[in-house]
Amino acid sequence: MGYVDEDGYLFLTDRQSHMIIAGGVNIYPQEIENLLITHPMVVDVAVIGVPDSDRGEQVKAIVQTEDRSSWGADLEAELLSFCHAHLARYKCPRSVDFVDELPRLPTGKLYKRLLKDRYWGDRATRIV
Repeated sequence: MGYVDEDGYLFLTDRQSHMIIAGGVNIYPQEIENLLITHPMVVDVAVIGVPDSDRGEQVKAIVQTEDRSSWGADLEAELLSFCHAHLARYKCPRSVDFVDELPRLPTGKLYKRLLKDRYWGDRATRIV
């Protein structure tokens, strides 16, 4: 996924395989990740689509913080409110999970497949 600017330069912004389809709407996780990483409590973040029986997928944020003691309902509510203040409602995560560390390859690239597998399990299809 990307765009070409007025000078003809190509900018890649995300992978199509990372796109979340919730209720027929395409949601690009990179936009949400770019916002959440600006929150002072967030050290690292990944946004993925997780199974939703009504909408196919729903947006979930997986967040790493410096202080594990900050994890909980209060921080989740704060991050969700932060998203609602800056994004269209349909793009906002429905929930936030906290992790000690996000899985990254030795190159530093986020390994989203490992995160998705935790939520999708052994389903034969990504269609709910």
